Amino acid sequence: MAIIIGFLIVAIIVLWVLASCIKIVPQAQAVIVERLGAYQSTWSVGVHLKMPFLDRIAKRVILKEQVLDFAPQPVITKDNVTMRIDTVVFYQITDPKLFTYGVVNPLVAIENLTATTLRNIIGDLELDETLTSREVINTKMRASLDEATDPWGIKINRVELKNIIPPAAIQDAMEKQMKAERERRESILRAEGEKKSTILVAEGKKESVILDAEAEKQSAILRAEAVKEKKIREAEGEAEAILQIQRANAEGIRLIREAGADEAVLRIKSLEAFRAAADGKATKIIIPSELAGIAGLAKSVVEVAKDE
Repeated sequence: MAIIIGFLIVAIIVLWVLASCIKIVPQAQAVIVERLGAYQSTWSVGVHLKMPFLDRIAKRVILKEQVLDFAPQPVITKDNVTMRIDTVVFYQITDPKLFTYGVVNPLVAIENLTATTLRNIIGDLELDETLTSREVINTKMRASLDEATDPWGIKINRVELKNIIPPAAIQDAMEKQMKAERERRESILRAEGEKKSTILVAEGKKESVILDAEAEKQSAILRAEAVKEKKIREAEGEAEAILQIQRANAEGIRLIREAGADEAVLRIKSLEAFRAAADGKATKIIIPSELAGIAGLAKSVVEVAKDE
């Protein structure tokens, strides 16, 4: 019985040792393996076996991009203005072996290197340039840090100036300047608004005057058209009346002729027509040549007209 128990204990120990030798490396990680204290290999993603009692996992390295947010660092500009700047560094481990054995405490090394590089760059710029040249500073810092950290198996992807904190006196002056600038822009916008309003009112008045003139013009045209139409109608009426009278006279003459009236009757009718003409205010009457034979009668008619 004791032998069986001992065998089970040994079997359990063997299984535990074998299980401890099986290692799984997850995605975006790498494992540094040492054998008897010396670097053996770098495990990537997957299942791996290590030698029991000889191999050990020295370091697990994350290969994803990581962020370091450093506290504000005091820096001095070229014109001797002291300010504080905090930076954010985006980095990624590209060589796990160099990262493990290249430098002691790589993150602290990056922080110190960032502070030193920032002081060197800001020292060549004046205050105004520092406040307006963030992109330039970011680019210079990224290039400098990436070159310095390359032997450590680290790649610097981006460097951002998170905040620039100038002295309190300069902050007050900047706030006053910004306030004055806002007030100036507000005044400009107000003036532009009033100008546009005045223009719109003037345009409205102009449009109203134009519309009134157009309406008056149309009204005058319509009145003229009405007068013209009235005169045309009157002229047409008079012409139609004259035409009807002429037709009636012609019809009367035709009827007289058809009735067989002699020359004497026609002359009498002519005299009646001249008598009707003499009823007006005229003092002279022109007698047609065909009535020359009855000059005596015509003279009598003229005399009658004169008396009246």
